[in-house]
Amino acid sequence: MLEALKRPVALIGPMAVGKSAVGQQLARQLGVRFVDTDVEVVARHGSIADIFAGRGESAFRELEARAVAQAVEEAAGSATVISLGGGAVLDSGTQQLLATCTVVYLECDADTVSERIARNSGRPLLAGDAMERWRVLFATRQPVYERLADVILDVRNGSVPDLADRLQDALEQQAAVRTGKAATPAATKKVEK
Repeated sequence: MLEALKRPVALIGPMAVGKSAVGQQLARQLGVRFVDTDVEVVARHGSIADIFAGRGESAFRELEARAVAQAVEEAAGSATVISLGGGAVLDSGTQQLLATCTVVYLECDADTVSERIARNSGRPLLAGDAMERWRVLFATRQPVYERLADVILDVRNGSVPDLADRLQDALEQQAAVRTGKAATPAATKKVEK
């Protein structure tokens, strides 16, 4: 467990980047709770595709914002790992709540996610040409991910356990810098490959 980490860790990034897999692995390694806000929405309200089809994207975004708020509030002051849906960061209230977390942006490119997207056609926002829709969404969201991030983890290479190890190291370094226990602060928030 990270002794110096007294804040929740929020994983952000585009669809299909591996937030859930890396988040679960990190939580296991740290022995802390893991919350996937998409799973929470589905558990309470049904599938995301059904919510989009029956109630629309704005209704889904409201449910998503509530799930994020509940997860962040319940995790306050603890080392909980929270995975957010790709578009959750677009909500201004969510952005404000993330200020209480250590925010990790899982950075990737279209090649990184193309196989996962091809296998999972159940993403409502990717109907039609899934990769073109992903690129458009990513282009609009990437600046928000970068602005909110305390740590940027490049996930283009490495297994899930390797990525979680690299992220754990980065979080330990970031926590040491924040508490003044690091010899020299990190020059950048990006975690190298």
